[in-house]
Amino acid sequence: MRVAQPIAASPPLTIPLPVLVATFCLIWSSAFAVTKIALADCPPLMLVSGRCLLAGAILLGAAVLFRRSRRLTRRDLAVYALIGIANFTLYLGLNYVGMTRGVSAGLTALVSSANPVLTALLAAIFLGEPPTWRRIAGLLLGVGGVALVVESRVTGGESPVGVAFVVGALVALVGGTILFKRFSPNGGLWIGNGVQNLTGGLALAPVATALESIGDVVPSWRLLAAFAFLVILSSIVAYLLWFHMLTVAGATAASAYHFMMPPLGLLFGWLLLGERIELFDLVGVLPVALGI
Repeated sequence: MRVAQPIAASPPLTIPLPVLVATFCLIWSSAFAVTKIALADCPPLMLVSGRCLLAGAILLGAAVLFRRSRRLTRRDLAVYALIGIANFTLYLGLNYVGMTRGVSAGLTALVSSANPVLTALLAAIFLGEPPTWRRIAGLLLGVGGVALVVESRVTGGESPVGVAFVVGALVALVGGTILFKRFSPNGGLWIGNGVQNLTGGLALAPVATALESIGDVVPSWRLLAAFAFLVILSSIVAYLLWFHMLTVAGATAASAYHFMMPPLGLLFGWLLLGERIELFDLVGVLPVALGI
């Protein structure tokens, strides 16, 4: 009697890092313009809360369905919850409010692209990632280009108050990055991202209910399409890619990809919203490209 041989497991599908980086950058940079579209029909805090709650439910459901869920300790759960408040409640909430205060999608992307500078400084202090001279030179070029564009935009009439909200969002995102690398919670990317989204949405829901009215939501195909993009691509796909890059690379190296957001953010702002692109925008992109 012939015994059937077991079928060998197929090798896991691996995607080259440059492809993952390109996908992440395209989704992340376009999300600023898509958010601006959604904000035309929905208050900012309700938009963030709804986005996070739905994304969290999808991720946790998928983790259970595809058996990607793992047992979480109380420490892991607490760390993911804290990162979720930083990455979703604060980062998205402050960014969305800033964009309703007169800040363009392109400028929001530019400010967020300063992520590598603050991350590199804090990573050297808290994560022991020594800054090499090449990293320092690249970071200085990047922040110089971003600062040039931000200064010209504020002088040109964009709201300083709105910019302050967006800068606060940047600090929150960097804080979440350092927390993730410093405490390295277990549980996997799916379950971790699900807990973060759910925590971020639950923390913001009472504030949104108290400060905003459901009557201000204008149902439209435009809002539905933008909301679907933000939930599926931004909250799920982009953040899974982001935490994967943080896992396989250092915080400083992974954050450096945010320097690619200025030209892409300006491009999507122009394509989707008709936002102007000034000469200083193009000049500022040059040192940013060299910084990368």
